[in-house]
Amino acid sequence: MAKISVIVVDDHPLFREGVRNILDLEDDLDVIGEATSGDEAFEMVHALKPRVALIDVNLPNLNGIQVTRQIFAERLKTAIVLLTAYDDVEQVLHAFRAGASAYCSKDVEAGKLVDVIRHAARGFYVVGDQVYDRDGLQEWLSSGVEAVRRPHLDGDIDAFTPLSPREMEILQFVTRGLSNKEIAVKLGISHQTVKNHMTAILHKLDVEDRTQAAVYALRHGWVRLQDTHKH
Repeated sequence: MAKISVIVVDDHPLFREGVRNILDLEDDLDVIGEATSGDEAFEMVHALKPRVALIDVNLPNLNGIQVTRQIFAERLKTAIVLLTAYDDVEQVLHAFRAGASAYCSKDVEAGKLVDVIRHAARGFYVVGDQVYDRDGLQEWLSSGVEAVRRPHLDGDIDAFTPLSPREMEILQFVTRGLSNKEIAVKLGISHQTVKNHMTAILHKLDVEDRTQAAVYALRHGWVRLQDTHKH
């Protein structure tokens, strides 16, 4: 029986080593690569075509949500298991809407992580202790949205639609303190286009202003604190 090929993506060497040591004990799992950034992860998925990619949400360059979205958009066959130090229902919804197969806290027990990888490799979705097929996941997503929907959204589930690649890019600039005009120059787009994207970002994240949006991004690990000092 063919082994399940896995790549591990995290910029902390000790964490990667710990995960590799755990997976190397399993006869049916084969760690075929490691990456330290979102860009490297995307290139490695293309090059090695692993069955499962373990990806930290909080990565330099592209974050884990962005990488997942790109892999899903290109219909690559790698199942994504997102790992995070920040765990809440809204983040889980963002992860699965981006195309993840599973979402785990980084303090997950070793045996649980191995089980999650096996389920993901077989095409299932893991939410907490529950394993779903695609239909079951859609039902869970609907109930999850109902459980945390804010009253003023009036049935709108856009708050749980992942930010587009451009919106995520703009949000990263916002966390660095750039104005709309400065972002427009950086990206070579109009000032009005940036304003339109900012409106969408605030709506999707259900926050009132760009400061709250920046805090949201930092708290969820979408942008790294050290990256906010770059211009």
